[in-house]
Amino acid sequence: MWKTLQLTAIRFLLNASRHTLALMAEPEPTPLPAQLGEKRGCPEEEEQQTPSKKTKVDEDHKNGRPATKDEKEVPGGEEESDGEEEEEGETFADMMKHGLTELDVGILKYVSDHQGFSGILKERYSDFVVNEINKQGKVVHLDDLSIPAEAEEVPQTEEQPKECDVLTEEQKKQLSELQLFTNKEDNVSIEVMDDTKEKRTLVHKAIKTQFPGLETKTEEKEGRKYIVAYHAAGKKALAAPRKHFWPKNRGSYCHFVLYKENKDTMDAINVLSKFLRLRPNMFSYMGTKDKRAITVQEIAVLKITAERLAHLNKCLMNLKLGNFSYKNHPLKLGELQGNHFTVIIRNISGNDEQVHQSMTSLKQTGFINYFGMQRFGTTAVPTQQVGRAILKNDWNQVVDLILKPRPGAEKGFLVRCREEWAKTKDPEAALKKLPNKRCVEGQLLRGLSMYGKKNIITAFGLIPRNNRLMYIHSYQSVVWNTMVSRRIEAFGLKAAEGDLVLEGTTARVLSAEEADKHSIHDIVMPLPGFDVIYPSHHVGKGYRELLAADGLDIDNMRHKVKDYSLAGAYRRILIRPSDVSWEVIQYDDPRISLVHSDFEILENKPAPVFNTEGKFRALRMEFSLPPSTYATMAIREVLKLDTSIKKQTQLNTTWFN
Repeated sequence: MWKTLQLTAIRFLLNASRHTLALMAEPEPTPLPAQLGEKRGCPEEEEQQTPSKKTKVDEDHKNGRPATKDEKEVPGGEEESDGEEEEEGETFADMMKHGLTELDVGILKYVSDHQGFSGILKERYSDFVVNEINKQGKVVHLDDLSIPAEAEEVPQTEEQPKECDVLTEEQKKQLSELQLFTNKEDNVSIEVMDDTKEKRTLVHKAIKTQFPGLETKTEEKEGRKYIVAYHAAGKKALAAPRKHFWPKNRGSYCHFVLYKENKDTMDAINVLSKFLRLRPNMFSYMGTKDKRAITVQEIAVLKITAERLAHLNKCLMNLKLGNFSYKNHPLKLGELQGNHFTVIIRNISGNDEQVHQSMTSLKQTGFINYFGMQRFGTTAVPTQQVGRAILKNDWNQVVDLILKPRPGAEKGFLVRCREEWAKTKDPEAALKKLPNKRCVEGQLLRGLSMYGKKNIITAFGLIPRNNRLMYIHSYQSVVWNTMVSRRIEAFGLKAAEGDLVLEGTTARVLSAEEADKHSIHDIVMPLPGFDVIYPSHHVGKGYRELLAADGLDIDNMRHKVKDYSLAGAYRRILIRPSDVSWEVIQYDDPRISLVHSDFEILENKPAPVFNTEGKFRALRMEFSLPPSTYATMAIREVLKLDTSIKKQTQLNTTWFN
């Protein structure tokens, strides 16, 4: 019985713990897209499954302390594992001993002195809801599935046969299976008995309208005419997608609201791309959103009608599209004003007074604007280690850090790939161990096999640019976190002489007299680079010492490869969320959703009903954050907990014991 409980817990942690903390408002570097065509069950089906063991988060009330030498972790890696394969004789908790804690990435301080309390983060993905705040400052909601009048086609007269009448139920079933990749056939052939051009046109149109993602062609076999339906998302189709008539007075971009459940933004874009026979770069958006959540955001696509997009609602799972409009511009990363979060912390231990104190502090003072743990990877080789090697121009170390074997939670095929590389240093042999060549390791190995081990910079360039930049941004983030912790330790929550404030986009140093007139909320700290200045007090000098210890010259942050030259930036020390509200709710059934989502409202489903005498208590909090700000860090300040997977796994293991 105990082994069963423990195995259930481990499986839950493998699948959930890495998502539990990815609560960010910032557009992170985009990961490599998942394999297309992946199908998941409908949300309703997922809700009916037996719930996993809860993730108990214990209390952690201390301010952080610097890690001792013995507590430092083994440097290394960037590739997350979803833990689908279990290693014999080693539990997930054992494997996560090699992960990072907050202390390792400079997250040490809290701003308030209230007592923390325990709770369950993201027990269900519906416990975390993100609504984008667009550039006009409006919270984005999915509340309209209708098609704009200008997008509607001319209605057919009663005499014209309806498109749906030209296909039999059996043909529709076969086409639906083909569309959703649930059959083993490459195509579906429909014989045209009444062989006229008008009839063939109706069949072609019916298939394309009712089954987005399918293309058709007419073939003749043994004197008979057939219309063959097939998926057209191959390379040729993607290179030259079918052109459609587009009115000159209509905006070139169809903007729409994308509602998604338990799916990351790039995965959703790839699914839409495949069904619409488009390249993914035809879509634009203002920020990426978390996977393990319900999220609502605005998307724009070039010259695709609202009608075609609306048809996708019939066949997509965990995605809904609506609020269509036509505009003359795409969307750009970073244009959003922020994100609005609705977060449920289940089974809280804090009493009403503790909750009131913590949420009042969050509303009035805010939280330290640390870069969250998801910035640094989950294995024994943190992303900042790779970033430091890139900045030092040590390319052999870059390859070694990405490809070397490492302790910790990883899929079996990655383990075998790393072992092959360590044994043979043969990129082609190591590449054969990977079923999916599009992961970071696969892209790097493919580059090494194409350009040779003496052309590492070129080989490394095969990794998508955002992924490459993720490494050096991760290094900048560790430096920022560390120096901000030193700043809070040295001067507390008051502006000090030598601090920096922004005037427009330019930073300047405060005099002692000016410091008295400024709040801690005005103070910024720099991310290291060639185009920033540093505080003039001793914490500012610490930047130089920290980079020198890492073998870097703070006065020479330009890299011989332009992409890796760091200009630097400024970031506020403290963030005070807006639109903060909260309530403690009680419930009996841990399986029910405690949030009324946009889609449930559209479907006229009843809102959740809370029991005033329920046996469980949950904290429902809402707040808005600007871009480049981590909701994880706001929740950390409320609960006073270490948000690292390593720490939470240790706490979970203790709880199960």
